[in-house]
Amino acid sequence: MELKRVVVTGLGAVTPVGNTPEEMWKNLLAGVSGAAPITSFDASLLKTQFACEIKDLDVNAYIDRKESRKLDRYTQLALISAIQGVTDAGIDSEDIDKNRVGVIYGVGIGGIHTFEEEITYYGAHREDGPKFSPFFIPKMIADIASGHISIRYGFHGPNYTTTSACASSSNALADAFNLIRLGKADIIVSGGAEAAICTSGVGGFNAMHALSTRNDDPTHASRPFSKSRDGFVMGEGAGCIILEELEHAKARGAKIYAEMVGEGESGDAHHITASHPEGLGAKLVMQEALRDAGMQPDDIDYINVHGTSTHVGDISEMKAIKEVFGDAAYKLNISSTKSMTGHLLGAAGAIEAMVAILAVQNDIIPPTINHEEGDEDEEIDYRLNYTFNTAAKRTVRAALSNTFGFGGHNACVVFKKYSE
Repeated sequence: MELKRVVVTGLGAVTPVGNTPEEMWKNLLAGVSGAAPITSFDASLLKTQFACEIKDLDVNAYIDRKESRKLDRYTQLALISAIQGVTDAGIDSEDIDKNRVGVIYGVGIGGIHTFEEEITYYGAHREDGPKFSPFFIPKMIADIASGHISIRYGFHGPNYTTTSACASSSNALADAFNLIRLGKADIIVSGGAEAAICTSGVGGFNAMHALSTRNDDPTHASRPFSKSRDGFVMGEGAGCIILEELEHAKARGAKIYAEMVGEGESGDAHHITASHPEGLGAKLVMQEALRDAGMQPDDIDYINVHGTSTHVGDISEMKAIKEVFGDAAYKLNISSTKSMTGHLLGAAGAIEAMVAILAVQNDIIPPTINHEEGDEDEEIDYRLNYTFNTAAKRTVRAALSNTFGFGGHNACVVFKKYSE
């Protein structure tokens, strides 16, 4: 069976550094940090009191006020990103066979805001007994965002959610890619969302010693590949990537950002939270993505790395890149945009895949910010080009995006310039 080609025809993004793909991209290239003291709740008693929150977003400009009250924050963000992506791709049209349009969105946690609110204010602690909102379960469950997107547009194709921690939305993209190239759908609205900046979200990650505690200097807290890194910075947001079968896109005159050409998936089989110290799963997933794409290491010009700003994670990913790419590793540009957006958990894969797509389209690499002279870890190979602090212009023929999740879940997606 000949596999169909898959292209990107629409983008949508709501992030801590911009509420559209264009605004996000501009700020990433400028090295803008989205980190600041938390404003959405009182974090004064937590070890970490800052995060990368979304700023100045008017939810009701996209979603009816009455309807938005029935949605958890992560679903609101998912729906807004999808509205942007569908509009950009021009697929909300009577000319589109909506039976052939699917929705696959990833999320790592889901409706944690709703769960916290219901348990704290309405649930088990009431003197007159538990009393929950009838919207509690529909707001909380992890699959509901893809359902809302499907309902809004009447898309009857494959519809589900992928949940693999921080790899969730990369797995969503991989599934969408495979379904389209197998001919099971013409278009899939794919991506991911997460909104876990709340007491239980931040407090829970604090209990694991996973977050930076640089409360006196939030904008410099996410510092991948620097010796002084002390954990990741929590982010929130959503990204939408419209994937479409090439001939279908050409027939309707769609604009094409890039072509998706491969994906890889692997498991560390090592630890529930720590990555394999030698990067075994990361190595396997990049090798599989290259094999699937029919590419050699020297075909890739840019890797948007997982790069969370944790000690073991940054080292293991660097080791894996060196093993997979060999001498070609030193010709690559590498960057971690988590240094600016923070870690968007289940939405990270979609946003970072979008960064890879935009790098391919525009021939420019966003930086890894916050690296200072003398802040070098003896376990990190600084002969690799981490694109520290300043964006780099270069031809980007193809780019790869890595995401690795708690549980040892690894996913990698590959995009290249589109040509006939």
